[in-house]
Amino acid sequence: MKTPYTKQLFLIVLFVFIYGCGIKKHIPESKRLYTGASIVIKADSTVEKVKELQNDLVTVLSPKPNTRLLGMHLGLYYYYKNQQENPGFLSRWLYKKIGQKPVYQSDINVLENENLLRNKLENYGFFYSTIAPNFKEKKKEAAIVYNLKVPAPYKMATYKIDSMVSPIYNEIKRLTTKSPFQKNKRFDLGSLKLERLRLDTELKNNGYYNFNPDFLLFEADTNQYKSNSKKFDLFLKLKAKVPKKSTVPYQITNINVFPNYNLNDSTAVKSIRFQGKNYHQDSVYFKPKYLDEFITLKEGERFNPSTSKNTARRLSSIGVYKFVNIQYKELKDSITDTIGSLEANIFLSPLTKRAIRAELQAVTKSNNFAGPELSLTYSNRNLFKGGETLNISTNIGYETQITSGTSGLSSLELGLKSELIFPRVITPFKINKDYFDYSTPKTKTSLSATYLNRSQLYTLLSGTGIFGYTWNANKYITYEFNPISINYTRLSNTTEEFQEILDDNSFLQSSFDQQFISGLTFSFIYNEMLNASKKHQFFLQTTLDVAGNSISLFDKKTAETNTFLGLEYAQYAKADIDLRYHYNFGSKKEQTIATRFFAGYGYAYGNSDVIPFVKQYYAGGPYSVRAFNIRSLGPGTYNDETSESTSSFFDKTGNVRLEANLEYRFPIYSILKGAVFADAGNVWNTVSNSDFNDTDGNVRDKFTSNFINELGMGAGFGLRVDVQGFVIRFDLAAPFHDPSLEEGKRWDFRADEPVFNFAIGYSF
Repeated sequence: MKTPYTKQLFLIVLFVFIYGCGIKKHIPESKRLYTGASIVIKADSTVEKVKELQNDLVTVLSPKPNTRLLGMHLGLYYYYKNQQENPGFLSRWLYKKIGQKPVYQSDINVLENENLLRNKLENYGFFYSTIAPNFKEKKKEAAIVYNLKVPAPYKMATYKIDSMVSPIYNEIKRLTTKSPFQKNKRFDLGSLKLERLRLDTELKNNGYYNFNPDFLLFEADTNQYKSNSKKFDLFLKLKAKVPKKSTVPYQITNINVFPNYNLNDSTAVKSIRFQGKNYHQDSVYFKPKYLDEFITLKEGERFNPSTSKNTARRLSSIGVYKFVNIQYKELKDSITDTIGSLEANIFLSPLTKRAIRAELQAVTKSNNFAGPELSLTYSNRNLFKGGETLNISTNIGYETQITSGTSGLSSLELGLKSELIFPRVITPFKINKDYFDYSTPKTKTSLSATYLNRSQLYTLLSGTGIFGYTWNANKYITYEFNPISINYTRLSNTTEEFQEILDDNSFLQSSFDQQFISGLTFSFIYNEMLNASKKHQFFLQTTLDVAGNSISLFDKKTAETNTFLGLEYAQYAKADIDLRYHYNFGSKKEQTIATRFFAGYGYAYGNSDVIPFVKQYYAGGPYSVRAFNIRSLGPGTYNDETSESTSSFFDKTGNVRLEANLEYRFPIYSILKGAVFADAGNVWNTVSNSDFNDTDGNVRDKFTSNFINELGMGAGFGLRVDVQGFVIRFDLAAPFHDPSLEEGKRWDFRADEPVFNFAIGYSF
């Protein structure tokens, strides 16, 4: 008996077969469609990794056959379709996008492919191979098989250095002791090229400023061995007539720094000598004592391109300069038989000292509030002539509820933030600067205040102070450490309606009672996403947030709770991990499979029964599970309709969060990108909140071993406008597993109830 799935499979197979026949009828009578090449290797018993060799050889063959999708030549189909009279707009458009010209048997240059295969084999040490091509022909198609007979490869017997001039001879002799070339190594032209590059890099790092890898020459000599021994001696030598200046190292004898350089300016300005460097500036734009620690070049040391790049990167990280240009100049008549001299000139072109940025946004939220928001930011770079950056920002936002149900509610928010960033470590004790070789840490301080007035509810005044450090350990690793993080909130002007909500929700009441938060945060970030050329990209961020421990030493003990300066303070520990993996593929790596996993847990103790509301986790929204509105998912299986609590008026949060995301990203046209995705996640409480129980008293928000069945899941598709990394994102998603419903009704793909998400930047 055939099932519906069997019928569907049969129809698909039948369609593919008919479709394939449809292509064949367009092939000219005198032509055969080329379907590809294969290689059959008969190798000597000493040849290793024959399968890998076979796969590598196939890559040099040309041309490539027409591509297929599920067995169908779609690109070829629209080529033939476009050759007909009046092909139609859709066919012409599809031909431009995916159309391919046919590759016929007559397009194959067999002799050229034989030469390519033979050359590749000889580069791998397989000399005197035989190649026999053979076409496999059908009525309308043809393939080719290359039968290869591969003999034993040539292997190295000795590796020697020919005589060279000093001092480069001793340097190369030392470097070859670390060579990957060992006795019986198979001849490999690619390895020889890599060894030349390695030696060139090492020589440059040891001061050989004018050296070039093309100056090195490898010679393989088989004269002293019998032909059947398949052995050779490898010799390394310098080419003839290599310039003298390329065979001696160079040292830096003079360093000039121009902290305020303009292309139109003359270099003849006042000079100050500091720490072995000459700082040229008519008036002090950047104090030498602060700029000097970013420069790792030193007089008397040999030229090293790695040190030069490190200096350029460190100077660029200050945030004051738009261009960093390091140029080297050979000093005339300074070269001797053993050393040469260089002058290093560091030209630094500053950014505009002061800048003002304004942003006007139209904000819409899942709680049916909407309204405008205006932000202004003033920046002053190099404030105290030591690379400091001052940012002062203010914002004003007004929201009102525009749908029925609870009309008349509005919100007014006023904010002011001041941030001062020092491009150096500020500590009460001395730190060894050599520890931060890759980059100099930045010290960040900020103070902010926010006034929030929700009509008919309450007024909330909050203030935040942060002092901390951020630094890059290397290209991928970043640390952020805030030893001082203080947050104060004060609730006032509460209405009777809001007080009733607090009285009915003990957790919410407790989270607002914690007026004072004092602690520290630490983050570790490993980020390969910055390297767009990588096929496999990983991202890892772990964050630890601890509050209340140090301040508890100075608190005032009371019968019910402890206070500091008359304020009830919070005690909690919170840790989370954000792990991402991107697989990039396609001819230009323009397609991506992006995955993400997030897990977080917060624990309240001591002075706190619950984590402060602003520190709790939430799920849903454009950067989370996109099939659910922001902060509307969970906690657990909680459902507004099955509870008599008024807690639903507020965002749904918890102290545990789990989330997983999967997304396929692909190009559409120019800056327009597309995506299909699936998300899953939720938040829970480890200590149940009775206000989230249903009318029968069943616990719905607690984290249990059944959490996997309580995940909110959804899927959808999206469009992205990607302009040089600036991304505007539109996502439309619908839930297919809603944990707030009864167990038998949770699996239901509600495509007729999609959630629209608008955001800036990718979700992960």
